[in-house]
Amino acid sequence: MIKKFLISSCLLLSLVSFSQEGTSSPYSFYGIGEARFNGSVESRTMGGISMIPDSTRINFQNPAGYANIKWTNFTIGGSSSYNKQKSGTSNATTQRTTLDYLALAIPLGKFGAGFGLIPYSSVGYKIENIYPDGSQNNKRFNGWGGTNRVFLGTGYRILPNWSIGANVYYNFGKIQTNSLEFIPYVPIGTRELNVNELSGVNFNIGMMYQYKLKEKLQFFSSLYYTPKSTLVSNNERIIGTVSYNSNYDLTAVDTFESVITKTDLQLPQKWSLGLGIGNAKKWVAGGEVSIQDVGKLYNNYNTLSNVTYGKYQRYSIGGYFTPNANPFMSYAKRITYRGGFVFEKTGLMVNSTSINDVGMTLGLGFPITGSLSNLNLGLEFGKKGTTSNNLVQENYFIFNIGFSLNDKWFVKSKYN
Repeated sequence: MIKKFLISSCLLLSLVSFSQEGTSSPYSFYGIGEARFNGSVESRTMGGISMIPDSTRINFQNPAGYANIKWTNFTIGGSSSYNKQKSGTSNATTQRTTLDYLALAIPLGKFGAGFGLIPYSSVGYKIENIYPDGSQNNKRFNGWGGTNRVFLGTGYRILPNWSIGANVYYNFGKIQTNSLEFIPYVPIGTRELNVNELSGVNFNIGMMYQYKLKEKLQFFSSLYYTPKSTLVSNNERIIGTVSYNSNYDLTAVDTFESVITKTDLQLPQKWSLGLGIGNAKKWVAGGEVSIQDVGKLYNNYNTLSNVTYGKYQRYSIGGYFTPNANPFMSYAKRITYRGGFVFEKTGLMVNSTSINDVGMTLGLGFPITGSLSNLNLGLEFGKKGTTSNNLVQENYFIFNIGFSLNDKWFVKSKYN
């Protein structure tokens, strides 16, 4: 079953591009966009915690989790987000549906390996400053695109309760931005178009350790580290005059010769530590802290005097509860219930105001009868930013869906 689903999903992926606009946030203007990936649906619905060893699910955050895989696992997930943005003078509503991840993990004895495709950041904004009285030039800014990651990782079980692992990522993507400046009622304006292609390699390493406290109580821990790395940015800037209509569709009238520059952006180092307790077959509760240094993501099209960057911090608590995982029990008792809470300090400072994200998560895991596979649903809701100091507050609601499909591969057939 999993092989047929994998082939069908790969064909579907050829029609659905990871360069899709995964955000509509004005805060995606800065750096290389808004971070898009926070783990699998199972992890996201527990606030993003990742210290739980699992033999049937991929751990995207900590590569040491590959060593726990006992079955070939194929996983795919997507989300649909609804976002209400408001400022001191106006509000707007947006909606996005995206494919979020596609990955395969394979058990190899004490080793485990995995590879896949995930989004990394996304840009999608439209911002305007309109002065209909003609006192100042009007300005419109819009951007789209983002970056994605192909990854390959492996984990090794040193002891039954201790594993290590590493992931290698190839980052790639394209970000395009339009800046239009014009005078009211004059159908000709000046445009600056930037086409920015990014690429680079980085990696992370991780460790997971469990300790039995009592007969049905365990201690779980997770630690992973991402060193700083370089992301090469090749930017083409084109400045010229354009005509525009009421929908602001732009047509080039005259352009100067394009200017091509190369910039080395720096992705910062990041530490994450998670601790938890519980009985893995029934319940687990835990918390995780992530700290990330300040990166150097300034480019020639997104540098503003009112914007600074600080350390990124994320604090998560969450867990799950399964009434009874015994496959012979009633289906209702085998459903897994998940929940969590997240506070994220994005590190972005606009108008001397920190842009923070606070959210709650809920989820359900439905076992697929007759297999170790499962369907996972999740909800995330919260707010990002503030209306203070002429900023924008985003109230969001995200629906997540993911499949984790497990089967035995590479098994020789036996005949009597």
